[in-house]
Amino acid sequence: MRIGFLLAMMFAGSLCHAEDWPQWRGPRGDGTSRETSVPVQWDAATGNNILWKTPVTGSGYSSPILSGDSIFLTSCDETTHARLLHCLDRASGQTKWTREVIAAPLEGMHKLNSHASGTPAADDQHVYVTFFQTDDTSGERGQPGEMIVAKYDHQGNQDWLVTVGSFSSIHGYCTSPVLFEDLILVNGDHDGESYLAALNQSTGALVWKTPRLHQTRSYATPLLCEIDGAVQAVMTGSKRVAGFDPRTGKRLWWIEGPTEQFVASMVYDNENFYLTAGFPTYHVMSIRPGGNGDVTESHVNWHVTEAQSYVPSPVVTNGLLFIADDRGIAHCFDSQTGERVWRERLGRHFSASLVTANGLVYFTTDDGETIVMKASRQPEIVHKNSLGESVFASPAISDGKLYIRTREHLVCIGSP
Repeated sequence: MRIGFLLAMMFAGSLCHAEDWPQWRGPRGDGTSRETSVPVQWDAATGNNILWKTPVTGSGYSSPILSGDSIFLTSCDETTHARLLHCLDRASGQTKWTREVIAAPLEGMHKLNSHASGTPAADDQHVYVTFFQTDDTSGERGQPGEMIVAKYDHQGNQDWLVTVGSFSSIHGYCTSPVLFEDLILVNGDHDGESYLAALNQSTGALVWKTPRLHQTRSYATPLLCEIDGAVQAVMTGSKRVAGFDPRTGKRLWWIEGPTEQFVASMVYDNENFYLTAGFPTYHVMSIRPGGNGDVTESHVNWHVTEAQSYVPSPVVTNGLLFIADDRGIAHCFDSQTGERVWRERLGRHFSASLVTANGLVYFTTDDGETIVMKASRQPEIVHKNSLGESVFASPAISDGKLYIRTREHLVCIGSP
């Protein structure tokens, strides 16, 4: 009896650390996982710790998300122009179903973008996905179109599909929805009448739509944080850093700049916000939460320009801010002072955002090598792992496993 009781307690304890990864950058939107048994070593050539490897129909750089026993990810069949939503079985990697969300001409885009870059968001019953739709067949960069959002249940039935607003960007499209209470938040920053919008989850109806002042393309995803007892949606973009009330869309505070365009999402350690940007100039900043209106002069803790991180989003853990410089260089900053603690070249180029779990940070290069490092003040590499295929999507962590989308496959990594 006692052995059975101990085993049950051990199993229950392990479940306490298991989390779904239901949206861009995970359950907290910041690349952090509370898992304590994430793999650190694997190899595609030998099959070591590769649990399964599933081909993905179509192409795309969106990240996989996990909810319940399902994995969701998007792609584009460039032959038929279909934008696809896939559902895979978490345990086996087998495809449960694939749905064509829309079919539309392929938009022009930056060479590092794709026609399916937005990561879906899911709850335990539904999944929400967004794409760009245009009637323009020119394929030129910046052609006019619209943002569409669709809702499916976990069996693949579409509940609704709506148009949120216009969209046009010379870099192409990428928006990852965020769920809050009964709302879906979507970033509509583009080269036109930009907006941040919220839809009703049940009906798809527009609840609010807040204009963005500078009307400049950005691809940052709102980060939901509790500040002074109230939830805020905090994001970069439109030549600003700003906090919004997610229930009403009201802009609460903002910081001008520090640059024109943003891709990386912000992170928060319950004390300060951190951002990396951007184009045409590069910045790393720490911002104190709170305040009202323009807090440009009062709420910046520190601001450095020593890391050229435009696309990959950072992580903050153990009092340290870790950054993947687009050029393949890893940086570690003291989160309190902004002092750069160390700097190491790890690869040729980074597109994937960082994830962290169990005192480790995972850096994944475009060439498909993941360098696992200790989250410490010394640049200590735990292991280097290769998948042998290009990787532009960000990893997901759930139930002791790591999920990485390569150019051709979705790979599940874990101990057998």
